Amino acid sequence: MGLKLSQTAVLGQRVGVCFCDHFLFSVLSFILYYYFFSRKMKIVDQEELRAVEQALRGYFPKSSKVHGFLFGMSRNKPYTLEVVVDSWPDFKTIILRPDQQNEHVSNYTKKVTLFCTDVQVLKRMIMEENAIDWSTYFLIGGFDISLAPMLKEVAASKGVNVRGFTLVHLMFLSDPCNLPELRENSIETRIYSLNESHIDLVNKTWKFGGDEKGYNNIKNLISNFPTCCIVDESSRPVSWMLMYDYCALGMLYTLPEYRGKGYAKTLITFMSKQLHAQGYPVYCFIEEENDISLCLFKSLGFTEDPSYRAAWFEFNY
Repeated sequence: MGLKLSQTAVLGQRVGVCFCDHFLFSVLSFILYYYFFSRKMKIVDQEELRAVEQALRGYFPKSSKVHGFLFGMSRNKPYTLEVVVDSWPDFKTIILRPDQQNEHVSNYTKKVTLFCTDVQVLKRMIMEENAIDWSTYFLIGGFDISLAPMLKEVAASKGVNVRGFTLVHLMFLSDPCNLPELRENSIETRIYSLNESHIDLVNKTWKFGGDEKGYNNIKNLISNFPTCCIVDESSRPVSWMLMYDYCALGMLYTLPEYRGKGYAKTLITFMSKQLHAQGYPVYCFIEEENDISLCLFKSLGFTEDPSYRAAWFEFNY
């Protein structure tokens, strides 16, 4: 028996409605799937580092530390970190944390670096999504001090103690043309790079060094990143500057008996020009109470956002 015409029409309408419902359901499912899964926390791979690095340039100078790490990592500098973002390809938070699969990770202080454009997204990642291992000692360095209340709140909820380690100015050199010209004289002809025979000297004079992990850190920097020093007549370094693995100028030091000769100014000028020519960002952190260094860098054209301060915090100390 066949269906009557009216029954066939009704059935056709129902089939059409069912087909439309199924189609809409499929589209909605795809949208929801994309929405949620594209926003899952993601570990960034080596091929994606350059894209993240470029995105962070739009937030200079506040993103300088995270960008500096990525700048080195994407150019095959050795590292022990993994890069995590809240979503991909658009992200609002990026966290650099120790890569537990890296065989060298235990040689260095456990450090975390982060940057965000949305505090609530960052809070969710570190509180609910285990983006940070809260079970052992670690240091969060170079973060926006305005994040401090939230970090303390999350630490308290985890039962983790926290204390401020240091507060710093973020100084950025946007135009190297302001740097003074280096004239040919006896100082400039004595500028060389540091080598591994100088690790102990740098480690024992570095404020945050003096131990095995300080030694390992300085060895890594001297072996893999730009450095410069001024040597005396016996080729011994008497003034030096390194670059951290996040590409910031640092560890500027002159032996007491050689101070007042303009060595620090010469090294900053020389290294800043070299780095800028090689495409590096040129910036540094200066501790809040170090007025002498602050004035020196400002005199060479480094600037800062006066409303911004970066901080280092220790957790589980």
